Amino acid sequence: MKQSLNIAAGLLYLFLYAPIAVVIAYSFNAARFGARWTGFTAKWYAALLENPAALSAAKNTLLLAVFSTAIATLLGTLLGYGLNRFDFPGKRFFSRLLYVPVFIPDIIMAVALLLFYSLVRSWLGLFELGLTTMVLAHVTFQIPFVAIVVRSRLVGLDPALEEAARDLGANGWQAFAHVTLPLILPGIVAGGMLAFTLSLDDFVVSFFTSGPGSTTLPILIYSSVKRGITPDINALSTLIVLASIAGTIIITLLQRHQRTST
Repeated sequence: MKQSLNIAAGLLYLFLYAPIAVVIAYSFNAARFGARWTGFTAKWYAALLENPAALSAAKNTLLLAVFSTAIATLLGTLLGYGLNRFDFPGKRFFSRLLYVPVFIPDIIMAVALLLFYSLVRSWLGLFELGLTTMVLAHVTFQIPFVAIVVRSRLVGLDPALEEAARDLGANGWQAFAHVTLPLILPGIVAGGMLAFTLSLDDFVVSFFTSGPGSTTLPILIYSSVKRGITPDINALSTLIVLASIAGTIIITLLQRHQRTST
């Protein structure tokens, strides 16, 4: 029984990670076209540094991820704190509504955002498609993830800690800044890293809300693949995979630290 489970698990992992391994391996293939292996080289990674389209896309991707993550982390933290610490009419409804952007397909959110931008643009002349609309779109799906992580961190904290700080003379802001915030900081950082990773990987929402001059790396890869898969595209994909893996590792370590410090 155990051997059968091990075999099944091995086949499952092979199915999941073999395509990624192939992309990484062929990013070092000396052949420009085709799937035939002709030798090992790292020139395609160097070629990316001389590709203005790739550099521009990388810049847009980082700007998009940094700005959207900063906004989403701030708003998501406040939302998670408010849902955990305060009682108000409709709290249960809003708590459940928080999970809607997490569950709905990306294509639905992308089309909804595109329609919303179109309506606002027709009424007010605002929201021309570009990096700004992409940041707002990313913030929309990032906030729930940050709020969920921060709220789960707050669940393990005793509200009596804030009450004790107030009994010692601290006001509400001081109690939050000096007691609650340091304790939930690992959750905030984990939520922010999760949001950052999601922004780096996103294609569908970015594709629908992008405009001229706001191409990101996933969009660049998609447009390039239509002309044929080449090693430089494999190299670019490998860098995105490595960035995602690094973000996942950091999130895992932070969550582990969060559990051990609770």
